[in-house]
Amino acid sequence: MGRIESGFAIIVRRPLPEPARLVDSLDAIPAAAWDRLHGGNPTLSHAFLDSLHRSGCASPDTGWSPRYLILREGGELAGAVPLYAKSHSYGEYVFDWAWADAYERHGLAYYPKLLAAVPFTPATGPRLLARTDAVRAVLAQALLDLARQEEASSVHVLFPGPADAAVLRGAGFLERTGVQFHWRNAGYRTFDDFLAALSQEKRKKIRQERRKLAESGVVLRRATGREASEADWDFFAACYRRTYREHRSTPYLTREFFGMLAQRMPDNVLLVIAEREGAPIAAAMDLFSPETLYGRYWGAVEFVPGLHFEACYYQAIEFAIERGIALVEGGAQGEHKHSRGFLPEKTSSFHWLAHPAFARAVDDFLAREGAGVSMYLDELNERSPFRKPAL
Repeated sequence: MGRIESGFAIIVRRPLPEPARLVDSLDAIPAAAWDRLHGGNPTLSHAFLDSLHRSGCASPDTGWSPRYLILREGGELAGAVPLYAKSHSYGEYVFDWAWADAYERHGLAYYPKLLAAVPFTPATGPRLLARTDAVRAVLAQALLDLARQEEASSVHVLFPGPADAAVLRGAGFLERTGVQFHWRNAGYRTFDDFLAALSQEKRKKIRQERRKLAESGVVLRRATGREASEADWDFFAACYRRTYREHRSTPYLTREFFGMLAQRMPDNVLLVIAEREGAPIAAAMDLFSPETLYGRYWGAVEFVPGLHFEACYYQAIEFAIERGIALVEGGAQGEHKHSRGFLPEKTSSFHWLAHPAFARAVDDFLAREGAGVSMYLDELNERSPFRKPAL
């Protein structure tokens, strides 16, 4: 048996039953084979994940030890899970710090845990990468087998798609619900078409925000990864770091990582640059596919009222309308998105805990938490920003 280091812990490796096995690096998986499994989601692309690893952003040194679970059939890659052994709970957007604290107070080790997710990315998408439910079921069972063999405290699957969710429920994982805000393209031809669908109050507010921003002399431009210059990327990276400093936090991602994205997936990256008098003052970065745009990061070197909404939301919506993109995921949290046309969507995560008593306690907590989330969703849906249909 070999072993790998994961942050503060050493994880003993035990073989998985065939046909599933573990790999430490995406180097062992051809990019084309991997990319055939995720349905074109850029946050799950071989280039995106591999760039996180090669740049050192998600690596054993930062507490993210890749443990990719793969399944082959007839020599071909039939299934995979972006899996990590974690020595902490940073960069996940589904918070289990209280669970870790409870373990620790009872003299039990919560870390390392197993996490199936995209590092630092609360975007929804498949986590049991496969074309059939039968393969997904094998991957879900292999996750549980691995956790038991390695005596991990728990397994967590964050922001999976609907097909994964059904399989994970069937495998006995506990479901946790949350809320994000997503914008859906109802076949709008222009941004004004979208505004016309909003209530008068919301439409008026957005127009006022955009007008005041233009009157302040701010000009916005959009550049895909293919069009953005090195100076654009330097400025964006500086804005990203500034945002984290303002929140007294350490940035997860590096300029090297952003440069890798620009080179390796230029047609899936969008920069929005705000300028005044020819000088950049703010920037936002999104990822996109022909179907979905994922809002990711933002920062500014000076405060201008309305600039955040324009750079992060209105420019993303305009871009989606121009490209015929059906969905814009606004990222984690942010009820302020609701009044700007982003509707609440229930998200899920799935959890398995090895300790029976803790599993029962978490199950009870999730039931109570889920009831509160359902009430919150009902409340938001009652005050939709869109015009009510005529009776």
